[in-house]
Amino acid sequence: MSVWGRLFAAGYDRVMAVPEAATFRAHRKALVGRASGSVLEIGGGTGANLPFYGPEVAELTITEPERPMFSRLEGKAATVSPAPALVVAPAEALPFEDSSFDAVVSTLVLCTVADQPRALTEIHRVLKTEGTLLFMEHVRARDERTARWQDRLNWLQRRVGHGCNCNRATADAIEAAGFHVTELRRDIVKKAPPIVRPLVVGVATANGRP
Repeated sequence: MSVWGRLFAAGYDRVMAVPEAATFRAHRKALVGRASGSVLEIGGGTGANLPFYGPEVAELTITEPERPMFSRLEGKAATVSPAPALVVAPAEALPFEDSSFDAVVSTLVLCTVADQPRALTEIHRVLKTEGTLLFMEHVRARDERTARWQDRLNWLQRRVGHGCNCNRATADAIEAAGFHVTELRRDIVKKAPPIVRPLVVGVATANGRP
């Protein structure tokens, strides 16, 4: 793990505090609260979603590939009852059997995975046939002017954001991976730079289009 990776993890919650309060927290509460049954969260980070899982969740498993983030996730998970199962693993190589989960939660993760199509293929694989993907991701802007700036500055965003891309058309990628997006809400991340403001929050089913 690089020095920047350790510093990024150490300061993550502090840097995210303002947009978290302004935008993300309300979406997390509404979205994550819908998870039920056997649930997998990918890229759990520092555990921002943990307070919002409801009693309908029978089992919760959380993956996180970054060791410094994982350490902070462990600390938060220890305060939750029942405690989730924590696994060090990237989204592109999930160590679970096919059709293992009723729901997968992804919040601010698909912007950073090294291989987004592969990660979505893995999510689709581990979901049951009628399973759902609950997602909240900042994405490529629909207006061309902002999108061009996202393309120009993505190199900087990747460095500052420890691999985070600001110009991925993630909702389209979810559909391309064989999901059927049944709900999609677009929003703007308040208190954030323009290139990371476009946001999508949605639900997709694993059985594709009917």
